[in-house]
Amino acid sequence: MRQEKILIVDLGSVELARVARAVRACGVYSEIVAHDLSAEQLQALQPVLGFVVCGGPNHMLDGCAIDAGAAVLQSGLPIFNIQIQHTGRACDLEASPDNDVDLATALSEFVDNACRAQKTWTMDNFIEHQVAAIRAQVGQRRVLLALSGGVDSSVVAALLLRAIGPQLTCVHVNHGLMRKNESQQVLDMFSEKMGGNLVYVDATDRFLNKLAGVADPEQKRKIIGGEFIRVFEEEARKLDGIAFLAQGTIYPDIIESGTKTAKAIKAHHNVGGLPDDLQFELVEPLAQLFKDEVRACGVALGLPTAMVYRQPFPGPGLGVRCLGAITRDRLELVRESDAILRQCFDEAGLTGKVWQYFTLVPDFKSVGVRNHARSWEYPVIIRAVNTIDAMTAAIEPLNIDFLSQTAEKILKRVPGVNRVLYDLSPKPPATIEWE
Repeated sequence: MRQEKILIVDLGSVELARVARAVRACGVYSEIVAHDLSAEQLQALQPVLGFVVCGGPNHMLDGCAIDAGAAVLQSGLPIFNIQIQHTGRACDLEASPDNDVDLATALSEFVDNACRAQKTWTMDNFIEHQVAAIRAQVGQRRVLLALSGGVDSSVVAALLLRAIGPQLTCVHVNHGLMRKNESQQVLDMFSEKMGGNLVYVDATDRFLNKLAGVADPEQKRKIIGGEFIRVFEEEARKLDGIAFLAQGTIYPDIIESGTKTAKAIKAHHNVGGLPDDLQFELVEPLAQLFKDEVRACGVALGLPTAMVYRQPFPGPGLGVRCLGAITRDRLELVRESDAILRQCFDEAGLTGKVWQYFTLVPDFKSVGVRNHARSWEYPVIIRAVNTIDAMTAAIEPLNIDFLSQTAEKILKRVPGVNRVLYDLSPKPPATIEWE
């Protein structure tokens, strides 16, 4: 049975993800669609229970105000109109008799009373549907998975193992942009589960040579994503029957890569960075999920808590934390300072209490003093944020004594660093990563 859903119609709102999550919290799957959704596209998405039409500051397209298309307005399905202003305050709740009603309450009433939803959006149902979908898509053929060891790829691995078992081969590529000792930890964690179907590739020099002198963040991401694909193609040619490439693409990756009413925030290596001549069909079983839902899926699949709630890590790795053109010396500064920061979080009992924390090193130096002489060295920037779905994020107010002690350790133990800074910028207007 196909998943019933409520469609979030994009009329320029900047809060589409928040509204989509609010509908899912009511127990119904939601999906963001363009304002000009066609009748054919609507039919392909069935069963659809209703629409939430979200207006906002980006309601002009090519100089004209946009409205929901005929497929939505003539569908005969319930429609809930929301206008969200720059302040994030919801108003004009036309589906509710009381415009002052709380948005979540109004949406819940819409889901219950107007849409008469069965509320089947649960992780157990999602897993059941995805296992069936993977088996239908793959058949008896084989799948290659890029296993970084991060939360997303680990959950994909668990889901694919349940669906197709030995038809899955995982490839872990060390692109030289991993955290300290991370590749070894990935191998230790998955070798027993995968048996002989786990392949390790050390491509450090290959990636760093390709990235030499490249400073633009989008170009870096695309080079890393494209080179990943080439590595997998080479590994696939060594195997028989590989027809699919599995990826840990999640819903925020797709949203942040741009909509008709909003420019892309950044290209994700698994969305905008794939080459046009890709030789595989993609398998992306988590593409419907927000980050917290991915973790819930991992728990439902029986993955260890330490794995499910480990620190998020971007696909391009430390490549987007070594700001500007990547150099091996600054890459090592990022790696060592990040390891110290994580050790300090462990020792302070903060691990698991802060969603994500890491260090960055920019491509400029500053004057300092070392051994009673002038130094010309790099700064290290610490970032620590809390979030639910990675679409917005708040700064973690770390204790000044903790920050001072962490800075002291970094300055003493990481050669080439003479300043440690703390980033106080929430998302938005910043993003979680700097690149």
